[in-house]
Amino acid sequence: MLWSNTPLPANLMLFAICAVSVWLAGSALARYADIIADRRNLGKALMGLVFLATATELPEIATTFTAAIKNNASLVLGNMFGGVTMQTAILAVIDLFVVRGVLTQYPRKPTHALEAALLIILLSILLGFCISGDVAIGFNIGLGTSILAIVYMLCIKLLRSYDEEGDWVPVDLPDETEPAKQIFADSSITVLSTKVLILRSTVAAIVILICGVLLVHSAEAIALQTGLGSSFIGATILAASTSLPELSTTIAAARLGAYTMAISNIFGSNLIMLVLLFPADVLYREGPILAAAGRTEMLNIIFGILVTAIYVVGLLVRRKPGVLG
Repeated sequence: MLWSNTPLPANLMLFAICAVSVWLAGSALARYADIIADRRNLGKALMGLVFLATATELPEIATTFTAAIKNNASLVLGNMFGGVTMQTAILAVIDLFVVRGVLTQYPRKPTHALEAALLIILLSILLGFCISGDVAIGFNIGLGTSILAIVYMLCIKLLRSYDEEGDWVPVDLPDETEPAKQIFADSSITVLSTKVLILRSTVAAIVILICGVLLVHSAEAIALQTGLGSSFIGATILAASTSLPELSTTIAAARLGAYTMAISNIFGSNLIMLVLLFPADVLYREGPILAAAGRTEMLNIIFGILVTAIYVVGLLVRRKPGVLG
């Protein structure tokens, strides 16, 4: 379907319907994940890092793989690298509008500092290959994306074991079962069996996948039809639509009091975006995909490293209110 040939009112209607659907599905998915994690004694960090992050990245996976098959390297790299900065900014939105105080004060474990540090390592490796140039190791697959995939697997293994370590000493933290969670929780959901919750989670993930892809396509068409396609406003609309699944699930998790899961959802999404470069490289048939990276893509990586490093500082410093006086 040529979305740009669809009337603007129809695209606006589709955008609104898909946005509402993604928001509701993302919010529901966070509630289901929170209950499943409690029942199965799964770490909230691991649940956010793997389950929520993967579900919310489904639209991005679909659009990225489609672009790779079409040999559109600039779209693949732009989505991946620009998304890291945009999704980390979601944590700032949570700080401003959702939680009481600063979100970096809430984590009970140092897992998030480790997640952010590992993300910086992956981004640094990525930047190095973009600057020096990637080389093919076979079937036009790049050495850089292969190394990223291996390091990602090692990161997940490390984070899974590290999540069992001792807690940090909290600084005036409300418990994750305190009023915020009780108010936002739905008693009709808590009585459901775990199998039903898993089924509903699957349905919610499918809704996010389908509506998320439609959301991005309709947003692109709206940006072109209104003449905003190449402007800052047009780019913002596209970036916001792409990040809506992560925004909805993260806000829902924060309202539940599942702050650990909320933060891990964002860092997990960022890590997944980087490891997606490997299958995208496999589908891309014009050589190593990182060889197509230009200055814009490198600048996006640098911004990603910068905002992630700033968040690490927040995790380490803001937990100690008396440090700066």
